[in-house]
Amino acid sequence: MFVSDFRKEFYEVVQSQRVLLFVASDVDALCACKILQALFQCDHVQYTLVPVSGWQELETAFLEHKEQFHYFILINCGANVDLLDILQPDEDTIFFVCDTHRPVNVVNVYNDTQIKLLIKQDDDLEVPAYEDIFRDEEEDEEHSGNDSDGSEPSEKRTRLEEEIVEQTMRRRQRREWEARSGSGSEPVAAALEKSSRLFPGPMSDRTAPKSPRRDILFDYEQYEYHGTSSAMVMFELAWMLSKDLNDMLWWAIVGLTDQWVQDKITQMKYVTDVGVLQRHVSRHNHRNEDEENTLSVDCTRISFEYDLRLVLYQHWSLHDSLCNTSYTAARFKLWSVHGQKRLQEFLADMGLPLKQVKQKFQAMDISLKENLREMIEESANKFGMKDMRVQTFSIHFGFKHKFLASDVVFATMSLMESPEKDGSGTDHFIQALDSLSRSNLDKLYHGLELAKKQLRATQQTIASCLCTNLVISQGPFLYCSLMEGTPDVMLFSRPASLSLLSKHLLKSFVCSTKNRRCKLLPLVMAAPLSVEHGTVTVVGIPPETDSSDRKNFFGRAFEKAAESTSSRMLHNHFDLSVIELKAEDRSKFLDALISLLS
Repeated sequence: MFVSDFRKEFYEVVQSQRVLLFVASDVDALCACKILQALFQCDHVQYTLVPVSGWQELETAFLEHKEQFHYFILINCGANVDLLDILQPDEDTIFFVCDTHRPVNVVNVYNDTQIKLLIKQDDDLEVPAYEDIFRDEEEDEEHSGNDSDGSEPSEKRTRLEEEIVEQTMRRRQRREWEARSGSGSEPVAAALEKSSRLFPGPMSDRTAPKSPRRDILFDYEQYEYHGTSSAMVMFELAWMLSKDLNDMLWWAIVGLTDQWVQDKITQMKYVTDVGVLQRHVSRHNHRNEDEENTLSVDCTRISFEYDLRLVLYQHWSLHDSLCNTSYTAARFKLWSVHGQKRLQEFLADMGLPLKQVKQKFQAMDISLKENLREMIEESANKFGMKDMRVQTFSIHFGFKHKFLASDVVFATMSLMESPEKDGSGTDHFIQALDSLSRSNLDKLYHGLELAKKQLRATQQTIASCLCTNLVISQGPFLYCSLMEGTPDVMLFSRPASLSLLSKHLLKSFVCSTKNRRCKLLPLVMAAPLSVEHGTVTVVGIPPETDSSDRKNFFGRAFEKAAESTSSRMLHNHFDLSVIELKAEDRSKFLDALISLLS
């Protein structure tokens, strides 16, 4: 069920308990975790932190710890599946779920006892009414029975409040969802069996007898999208508790910026949430210029900025930033000789010498830096780039260290998905988490260097794919596959890196193609995951249009395509549009996907 009063129904409940935090491997989840850790530290709440990168890790970690804890907090995982069915917890186990993934599973919504959803209800959730999806078929079954007694109808009416924790009720729910999934052919591998158990998707209802309930569920669950940042939700909790600090506000800003950088939310949603955070920034960072309110040298200051849409430009050279920013690289078409000439013309139009442009931004002449934003914006308008500046925030640690929110997002993401072999996934998670603290600026700067390497590899891979025509139209979607042996291919074996590459590739392809129909198509992209196990990572990206609502239909489509062809697929990632697939099953999987979406 949705928690209406976060203070009473969540924080005051866990304040006197030992709790277990399951945190997904994304920047927004890390920021939400940092805010919650700071609150727990204020009130001496005992907690254990367990990073989880997928459903398998979540299930394994829960089995290890379920005897020691009764309260579990899940950040950016768990809302879009039936948690009770997956984890099979004891009746006294309580889950608090703060997750941006939508749609929220209807069983989680209507479970009043064990599932507590820390989700803003002013998001456009559109959850179906309880009577529309739970009552009709079961009531028919009850009326068809001969041995029902008079008390049964009243028991049904109070089923949510009194019976949902009972084992028999959970079995009935599972039968209900299995019936909805159409119970097709048996999976051919354990991975596929787990995947079909996790996601009994409504795609399969197309072959099942139609009913109003199935239609409602299909309409509700067919698209995947994202809601309000979990870090923002946690910051609002801190604000309610009057324990919000500047550091917490910065983490909320980074969490929101992560959603924008990865195209998880619409521009309208981003601007709206920026407005909310801007009011908090004004409240926390307002200072009168007098002797009594002078700032210490090493203080933290956050400010709202209308800054350039160039990645890491304050920690790089302006030329490198222009070449490796998705927005400018796509508009200039920098993978072509003509695109490189247009970039030179752009720099000439601004009147910036190449010597200045190619050295570190910090070393540029002060006279050039003072008016740089206006110069770039003016020239960008001439070259058809109307959105060269964007609303964002920056932070100053003293006078020396300044970072934009997007700088921190790229650095933290690169640390978390680092291809370096000197540590496990948990080590990379902890390093990324530490980099968000102002006491660990050396780790943040290391993350910036890794981010530069990742961004260079991304643009080089995009140039290679476009110049060798690796992006091909498969009818209802575009398809691109990175082959083993491609330079830097292992940088894109992780889901977030591959998703970001896919989105940037689609933007560049839309700018380069003259085919109007192809401009409106989504993209499916595959990259090698493990040569040893013969697996690939496959992601699905929605079409790149100005009016795009960022809703993704590939999660359910992937599931149905794998089911119909018995492809060995693992739906292990928290984003349903990311799957792991056996390389030898890729051909039949794609054929099924084409026929399904045609």
